Amino acid sequence: MSKPDQGEMTIGELAERTGMTVRNIRAHQTRGLLPPPVVHGRTGYYNDEHVARIELTRELQAEGLNLEAIRRMGESVNGAAEEVHNLTRSLRVPFEEETPEIVDMIELAELWKKEVEEGRGFEMLERGEKLGTIRSLPDGKVEVISPRMMNAAAALADVGMSPDAVLEVAEKLRRKADEIALLFTDLFLEQVWKPFDEAGRPDERWPAMTEAVEQLRPLASEALNATFRLTLTAEIEKAFGEVLERRKKKG
Repeated sequence: MSKPDQGEMTIGELAERTGMTVRNIRAHQTRGLLPPPVVHGRTGYYNDEHVARIELTRELQAEGLNLEAIRRMGESVNGAAEEVHNLTRSLRVPFEEETPEIVDMIELAELWKKEVEEGRGFEMLERGEKLGTIRSLPDGKVEVISPRMMNAAAALADVGMSPDAVLEVAEKLRRKADEIALLFTDLFLEQVWKPFDEAGRPDERWPAMTEAVEQLRPLASEALNATFRLTLTAEIEKAFGEVLERRKKKG
């Protein structure tokens, strides 16, 4: 009778390691979410590949994927669960850590004082939620998902720009940002992922895919910031030059 390899575990040991019940592990296997165990004698043994699949399934469920979608994803990666696990983790890691803040509604009311007085406070809150910068909470408080953006909005208001105008620019900026993000995503898919996919997604190249994903966002941000600084400087100089020229002609 052959013996299990080192690192292999029984279904009970797998359940203990992952915190799942034996029944749920068997259900996952029936659904095609887990590959079958290696059988030695009459006993099935599991390994780290099964652990990685269970962890990946949990994380993807937390992201809102249903079990059928997760099953299809598992089939598409040719059993490379650990590699795709690392890749999907890289995709979901926050680009830059920014801790959300919980504030009282009155703080936003102070920021939107004029709009609140005009009865447009709810409208402003709704627009902020659509932008993804704030979220209403059941207790009447507000979660500021991006304090950085909220602080920028407050600072712009301090220099004389109305919150309504700032929010309108933020909405336009979000649409432009979506377009720019799509440009970099398409570039990655065409230049990096497509050759990898056409090569049959070889196991030895999965780490390079994960590294490429991790590098994409900071490199894209650096390129965008550099371009924006140059463009903003040029536009400001141009606009002020035109204003001064018109004033000179009037004088």
